[in-house]
Amino acid sequence: MGFQINDLKGIYIDVLKEIGNIGAGNAATSLSKMINTKVDMEVPSIEILDTERIVEILGGEELIVVGVYISFFKDINGTMLLILDKESSDNLLKILFGKKPENEFYNDMEISALQEIGNILSSSYINSISAFSNLKINISVPSVSIDMAGSILSVPAIEYGQISDKIILIENKLKEGNNEIVGKFFLMPDIDSYRVLFKSLGVLIDE
Repeated sequence: MGFQINDLKGIYIDVLKEIGNIGAGNAATSLSKMINTKVDMEVPSIEILDTERIVEILGGEELIVVGVYISFFKDINGTMLLILDKESSDNLLKILFGKKPENEFYNDMEISALQEIGNILSSSYINSISAFSNLKINISVPSVSIDMAGSILSVPAIEYGQISDKIILIENKLKEGNNEIVGKFFLMPDIDSYRVLFKSLGVLIDE
């Protein structure tokens, strides 16, 4: 019997936490270089959630959030969704442009900036997995959506729900001065990719 999502406990969780810590550090460093100022980070929290709880964790279906969606592929395959609440995305734009957005809806320049930041933060996590495991992983161009949480999560939830009823949540808190950014990364590898990842790290023995 192959690796199952319900096997995500014990040493596997410890491995994911270590990857999360490295990814968070890389994300903070990358963001710091981009904005040319110091960025502090808290130790990230990692949970294995029932997929049906995702919207609840975000604060409800109607909460406006920013979603940055990327695919990764090659030695392992899957998707990662970064969710920023509106306050966090406003704070990011304030750091970049010196002031918070004037309108509730972002203009093209602001959306482009969020796409670039989302790319940097998500890439930091995928690159940390690659470096930690010596696996080759490529990522797609990110897509950005600003909408209600229920709408943004509907497609990946349906797609990933066909694979598993569990999902990995990595919550990352970054701070620049008084500006706090809370990023929720939903990591969605396919089942075979879990097996490949843990085998490459020596924590999964061939069945």
